[in-house]
Amino acid sequence: MRTGIIGLLAGLCALAGAATVASIANARPLTPAEQRYLPWQALLPKCDDPSVLSFVQSRFEQRESYYWKSGLGIQGFDKVRETGFRSTGLDYIPRRYCEARAAMNDSRTRAVYYAVGEDMDMTGADAIRSVAQSVTLGLWPTLNPSPLNNWGVDWCVVGLDRNYAYGRNCKAARP
Repeated sequence: MRTGIIGLLAGLCALAGAATVASIANARPLTPAEQRYLPWQALLPKCDDPSVLSFVQSRFEQRESYYWKSGLGIQGFDKVRETGFRSTGLDYIPRRYCEARAAMNDSRTRAVYYAVGEDMDMTGADAIRSVAQSVTLGLWPTLNPSPLNNWGVDWCVVGLDRNYAYGRNCKAARP
């Protein structure tokens, strides 16, 4: 009888603990990224934008020639489509998830997954914007970078992610 009561109490405690953890996870404030003190604009180029595709193409060829010495290159893209927009939630950095088929110079076709995200460029524009807006208390709207050049691309070519930085079949580059 005593072990039955202890088992019942242990079960109730576990159930109460699970309910508490679930309520804590749901209790965080959901503030859309556009409504923050240093807001994102969520103005991102489309998946088939020539500047996005040329960015992926040039960075791929840079990596292949410099690091892997393979001579591989992307000759063109087709079947470009969006697979998600802000799929991780409204309160995270706005991202547009895309996929395409890349025609390679080795006569093969490979899948490419990429995410276009705001403030993901490698120049530190986000840090500069944050400092500038903090110093001026956000009073100078001209300090905001143009949404046309305030984005970056995170990409992965299936079969050529040799160190599995994005997991098997580029899974981490997808929504």
